[in-house]
Amino acid sequence: MTSLSNKVCVPCRGGMPPLTSVEASDYLTQVPDWELISDGSRIERRYSFNDFISALAFTNSVGDLAEKEGHHPDICVGWGYVNVVFYTHKINGLHENDFIMAAKTDSLFVA
Repeated sequence: MTSLSNKVCVPCRGGMPPLTSVEASDYLTQVPDWELISDGSRIERRYSFNDFISALAFTNSVGDLAEKEGHHPDICVGWGYVNVVFYTHKINGLHENDFIMAAKTDSLFVA
């Protein structure tokens, strides 16, 4: 199996069904620090930092990655934390792209 972090996001067409809860749970095993939220229609992870500037730098790195991949998260940044949520807006649910981005976002994080 190809690691999620080695895959690239593919454009998602609207009208396709989101992942089922079983499919999402299978992908979640590959990004274990993430959790399903909103009745399984989104994934979320909170990253912790020692200060605001480190959290902001990570946020900017995630933004650069999102632009490169063409798949954008919802991000909340504050002193010592960054909260990242992925879902595919066009289908209002989860797609493989969300898990690819979760894996790539994890690779940017240095604890």
